[in-house]
Amino acid sequence: MPEKSLDKEEEYFARIEFERLRKLHEERDKQIAENEKRRLKEMHFMRCPKCGMELSEIDYQGVKIDKCFSCEGVWLDAGELEALTMLKKPALDGFLRIFK
Repeated sequence: MPEKSLDKEEEYFARIEFERLRKLHEERDKQIAENEKRRLKEMHFMRCPKCGMELSEIDYQGVKIDKCFSCEGVWLDAGELEALTMLKKPALDGFLRIFK
């Protein structure tokens, strides 16, 4: 009978150790993923998705627009397109001249 209780005791501690190691691995993997995301963001921040050159921020009617003067690309962040569509017709026509 004592042998059976020793087996259960060993199984219990093995399970606890396994859970501890699993949590450590999950935390490490999460930290690695966060570091990689941060590294990629720093590497690509304010870079043109098309040609990779630096983007310049242009203020148009209170809306910040990212423009690449290398490939002439214009990039909008979240909510900027909606803000531009709320502009009056003459202001919107002026914005469209940026593309030309």
